[in-house]
Amino acid sequence: MRTDAAIPVTLGYAPPEPRSIEETGLTQAFLNGLTLKHLYAEGLDSGLQISRALRLPWGGVMEHVFNFLAQEQLVELRGGKGFGRASVTFSLTTKGREAARDAMSRSGYAGPAPVPLSQYTAQIVAQSTEPARVDRHALETATSHLVYDKEVLDSVGPAMASARALFLFGDPGNGKTALAEALSQSLGGAVAVPHAVEVDGQVIVVFDSAWHIPLEQMAADDAGRADGIDERWMVCRRPFLVVGGELTLDMLDLAHNRVSNVYEAPCQMKANGGMLLVDDFGRQRTSAREMLNRWIIPLEKHVDLLSLQTGRKFEVPMEEVVVFSTNLDPQALVDEAFLRRIKYKVHLGDPTPEAFREIFRRLCEAQGIAYKPQAVDWLIEHEYQPYGRALRACHPRDILQILSDIAAFKGIQPTLSSSLLDHACELYFAAIKPEGEPG
Repeated sequence: MRTDAAIPVTLGYAPPEPRSIEETGLTQAFLNGLTLKHLYAEGLDSGLQISRALRLPWGGVMEHVFNFLAQEQLVELRGGKGFGRASVTFSLTTKGREAARDAMSRSGYAGPAPVPLSQYTAQIVAQSTEPARVDRHALETATSHLVYDKEVLDSVGPAMASARALFLFGDPGNGKTALAEALSQSLGGAVAVPHAVEVDGQVIVVFDSAWHIPLEQMAADDAGRADGIDERWMVCRRPFLVVGGELTLDMLDLAHNRVSNVYEAPCQMKANGGMLLVDDFGRQRTSAREMLNRWIIPLEKHVDLLSLQTGRKFEVPMEEVVVFSTNLDPQALVDEAFLRRIKYKVHLGDPTPEAFREIFRRLCEAQGIAYKPQAVDWLIEHEYQPYGRALRACHPRDILQILSDIAAFKGIQPTLSSSLLDHACELYFAAIKPEGEPG
């Protein structure tokens, strides 16, 4: 995996800090409501604490919000330890609690201030995957930990260089998912991901800690804020999202929480600037044809269309590399017309005996097991050739794991002995027998 230190982080990755309410792109009324909701949830807080919670600067933005709230008698001052309202503790008045409840009824969101859709669109387009076009050296570096036919690199390279959709197919266990993850690392660089996006006063949560990995940013100043950065954005590695058989058409639209009236961004929106892997394509409950019908225009136009519960439709950028991975026959999934729309299709075949041995060697080295070439030769001759079994890239990992478990149970050191290998294969290939012999 790429380390944080390998990715340069500069101010260019995130927009500059807003210096006024106008520069936030949000209305005074929206910020008033968000501040009231925060106080309603937290009770007492100082101006500076609320400023940090909403990821907005005090000077030029939050000071004006609190001046307005105090003037309208929505908040009251409870004293503070320093000078100025930034250090003053605020609480809601009776009138303020009523206003907060009214704001909560429209949207229960009370987290970091969102960015408006216009700013989100401009930032995502500016940091799209196209500026991160990769060359052969970047691909070789990102995939150096994998063992595969070097012709694969020549096949996936053009797709990554063009940032277009890629179709990986082949038998299970030959590293399609591992290759996709490595390809995502070749994009390099970093992207800014907003905590949330505002559309017509509604909030769409985008940042997802399950997929977005923040980087160490510039040293914070004494107030605890990163100097010059709009902290409504998080500087992250280019995201790599994986969805599998659980994917449905509904998951490609905004997820609306009816209780809080807050939206969550779909997977393709969270993956902007990085890669989205649709794993086990064709095994979703939704047919492959319906799924591709949903994808085809966004893939071509790099724009997706989403809808709020109010009926308001809006466009969002779709600036990521989409990879479809399947162990099914592509022609059995969709017709030729659909396959033509995804221009890059790469087959990952079974490893050669030489590649199979190299995978074994690397895994033994990683696990501290003495590698013996003759042991792997014995394995191929006794456990594969007589049964007509195909070599799979995942087999060395799985067999060594079982072998280590057997050794641990017996209280002995794991070695590539014929007895341990035979026992591991007996467990692993229990249901696979020679042709003509009952299973």
